[in-house]
Amino acid sequence: MTGLAGLTVTLVKFLHIAALVIWCAGLFALPLMLGKHEAGEAQSDYARLRLLTHDSYAFIVTPAAVIAIAAGTALLYLRGVFVPWMFAKLVAVGLLVALHCWIGHIVILMSERRGTYTPPSPVPLLVGSSATMIAVLLLVLGKPVVPDLVPEWLTKPQNRQLPVDETPI
Repeated sequence: MTGLAGLTVTLVKFLHIAALVIWCAGLFALPLMLGKHEAGEAQSDYARLRLLTHDSYAFIVTPAAVIAIAAGTALLYLRGVFVPWMFAKLVAVGLLVALHCWIGHIVILMSERRGTYTPPSPVPLLVGSSATMIAVLLLVLGKPVVPDLVPEWLTKPQNRQLPVDETPI
């Protein structure tokens, strides 16, 4: 790719990687911040930490996730990378989104159940995030040969008529 097309891909890739770094850093930082909450902590400490976790999630980590996914989707179409390893990567990204949502759920529980909710240990979230991020990196950097699990009859025209006479025009 040269010229404007190459520049576009480069800029979108830069945006994707920058947003991904912020999103992944947030997936590490937020569980650690939530783990700082303690039962019986002073209201001022609770309010400060609760506001910090809420604002970080809502105004930094979530927008970064949206930008990373949007830029990644644009790259998928700009580069035409419709290969099995990419679909495996998309499954891993789906896991990152699920972890992101779980963290958001904990942030909401912390605000709604003032002082009565003790957040779970950050260890499962950190382990899950780490494993998923490593899987994404291995898939993107290694581009392994992943077997195509789609049957051949789904990928080629069968030259048959539809079983009904009524077809939309």
